[in-house]
Amino acid sequence: MARRSRPASSAPGADDRLVDLTRRVAAIATELGLSEIEVESAGMRLRVQRASPTVPAVVHAVPAAAVSVPGTASVEPVVVDTVPPNVITVEAPMVGTFYRASGPTAEPFVREGDVVKEGQILCIIEAMKLMNEIEAKAAGRIVKVLVENGQPVEYGQRLFLIEPVR
Repeated sequence: MARRSRPASSAPGADDRLVDLTRRVAAIATELGLSEIEVESAGMRLRVQRASPTVPAVVHAVPAAAVSVPGTASVEPVVVDTVPPNVITVEAPMVGTFYRASGPTAEPFVREGDVVKEGQILCIIEAMKLMNEIEAKAAGRIVKVLVENGQPVEYGQRLFLIEPVR
């Protein structure tokens, strides 16, 4: 099922260009045998990820759409995840385990909707028995927490979406 949303400021043909770009990127990913590809251009980031047959695809609560490449019936669906240009992404700087709080009974460092300052601790990533504090790159409001507490994270994986203060 496809979900399309258009930012209020986008031009009428912007959706068509996004769909065309998504199809071209998905075709390239399929041709090269890639399970995931990310492209950034003109302030827009487009991530295409082929869904694994054993793991259900998860689409985050940012503008997203699921599409399949036309003419290739045996190809599994493609999950597309775009991040609006005005949102700052906080990514994992290392591989490890994601923790939202300093301890099992402690309150989370931040919740969705919280306003944070630049340099404020957002979470901890445990890597090789070391606890690494991950800080906000900019002041703003937490739009979305993309990882569950206690889950493993990969280098470069998106952890938080922050809407900057204007």
